[in-house]
Amino acid sequence: MAPASDDPKPGHLYVVGTPLGNLEDMTFRAVRLLQAVDLIAAEDTRHTAKLLQHFAIATPQLSYHEHNRHSRTGELLNLLQGQHKAIALVSDAGMPGISDPGQELIAACVQAGVPVLPIPGPTAAITALCVSGLPTDRFVFEGFLPLKGSHRASRLEALQTETRTIILYEAPHRLLKTLTDLAHSLGGDRPTSLGRELTKRFEQIWHGTLGDAIATYQAQAPKGEFTLVVQGASAQGPAISEQALKDELTRLLHQGLSRADASRQLAKATGQSKKSIYQLSLTLDSSPAET
Repeated sequence: MAPASDDPKPGHLYVVGTPLGNLEDMTFRAVRLLQAVDLIAAEDTRHTAKLLQHFAIATPQLSYHEHNRHSRTGELLNLLQGQHKAIALVSDAGMPGISDPGQELIAACVQAGVPVLPIPGPTAAITALCVSGLPTDRFVFEGFLPLKGSHRASRLEALQTETRTIILYEAPHRLLKTLTDLAHSLGGDRPTSLGRELTKRFEQIWHGTLGDAIATYQAQAPKGEFTLVVQGASAQGPAISEQALKDELTRLLHQGLSRADASRQLAKATGQSKKSIYQLSLTLDSSPAET
């Protein structure tokens, strides 16, 4: 039996983890706390209602999502500070605040001096990382990449020199574009693991390279939410941007080297993929030796 001191306290915000899919991943502590708080702030009240019904939780809900977060933040702060309500924050799945608007409410509470306490639960990023077979001692969570433009390009360029294991989220309709962009920036032979529909009925853990992943999901349409885990860059050799690679390739090609020889030499010097460098060389003008 949980100690009485662990009961919800007035004026506290509780950040409660909920299952990614399998309801058996719900913790006893999370159920007990959601039953005892005054109010549940939920990303999608209809989605959360199914969870609450399953565990016989009758606590009232208030929506807190991307489109109403600005107005709701002040309202929730008033309930916490002015009315001393105990409030639980939940997202549609996993830990709130990870790639969802809950982070803004948490930050506002911290700034206002409202106590914020975690009720741990599953997180897709860590779940996928643990079974990826890639290094877990150092990793970086990138969430969703910017959709387009210079923000996306600069983020991808920054990842070229990231030596830690990289974790990203992606929706099915954007998966192929993201895999293609990652392969162009990091190299098609970069090892990766994809977690699809984690803990759900059609869960799949896929292992291979970025190039293999592109081929796989060109052959079968992606379905469900994906967590991508990508091996970091080799620590060997100097870090070099795509533009710097192009400049060096141009210099080597004008020295008379073939594309293959220039790519091999540059791959050895930088520790990057020979195949990806060769693909990059094909975007440049032909060298004098090849004209």
